Amino acid sequence: MDTYLAVASKRDRRRYADRPIPDDVVTRILDAGRLAGSAVNRQPWTFVVVDNPELKGRLAEAVYAGDNVRGAALAIAIATKDGGSGLDVGRAMQNMLLVAWNDGVVSCPNGMPDAAAAARVLGLEDGLLPVNIPSFGYPARPLTPEDRSAEEWSTEANRKPLEEVVRRPRAGTQ
Repeated sequence: MDTYLAVASKRDRRRYADRPIPDDVVTRILDAGRLAGSAVNRQPWTFVVVDNPELKGRLAEAVYAGDNVRGAALAIAIATKDGGSGLDVGRAMQNMLLVAWNDGVVSCPNGMPDAAAAARVLGLEDGLLPVNIPSFGYPARPLTPEDRSAEEWSTEANRKPLEEVVRRPRAGTQ
């Protein structure tokens, strides 16, 4: 898939088919996160894969929208020391979401009201706290991003117009 088409057509999905994600696809998703750039190449993340139904149920109670985790094939908690390195985590997560989308897997980031409570559910120690817990699964209904151009997806997106979010200061402007 064209990268711009992937970005333009990617939407968070919260309903998943009852279908497992093959191990090779999970590995690609995880490796995409691992390959993300990070400040001074620190690679501060730990990826915690949650695909056990009982653990997903407990984790669902620790996020804002539990059904996103409960109904997914898997969730991947992205944890860092003391829950820091937000930009690095965001870069890793975006890589994961886009590689999943390329492989026909939909996803949704999941925040949590209490990262320490989520860390306890995940059995994290040594000051590791989850920063976000994206959920992944095959879509409940088929999606066909190639049916439209990237420009059509962009036009139909529920986003502010580009001219509203971009500024171009001129030299000498104060």
